[in-house]
Amino acid sequence: MILLDSSFLIAYHNTRDIHHAAAARAMAPLVAGRWGRAVLLEYVFLEVVTLFLLRRGLAAALQVGSVLLGAREIDFEPCSDHFAETLATFRTQEAERLSFVDAAIVAAARRGPGRVVATFDRGFRGLEGVTVVPE
Repeated sequence: MILLDSSFLIAYHNTRDIHHAAAARAMAPLVAGRWGRAVLLEYVFLEVVTLFLLRRGLAAALQVGSVLLGAREIDFEPCSDHFAETLATFRTQEAERLSFVDAAIVAAARRGPGRVVATFDRGFRGLEGVTVVPE
């Protein structure tokens, strides 16, 4: 399983993003299943479409949202059932570097097989039980 972070998805869908080329290179093995099924948490989806709305407008947000929800390679995971676990992860972090959304990703990574996160967010690097791609 590989969890998708908003920084990775935004970089992939925004050709002007500094990390776009790295995200595009990582997408081929991701789609091929190198790390197992891709998982998109509800919180991450909300973050991505909101950022596209603010930066590129409603049409871009709707387009990216449609692509994400329609991708056969991505499993969408609602977050309501995992709220308490996410809150516990957020509360007990040591370095105060995770947003609540990032805490949800870490909690999901730690409970699932693979424990891989596709991200450019440095806050994930060095966390116990989490492998970050692209490197």
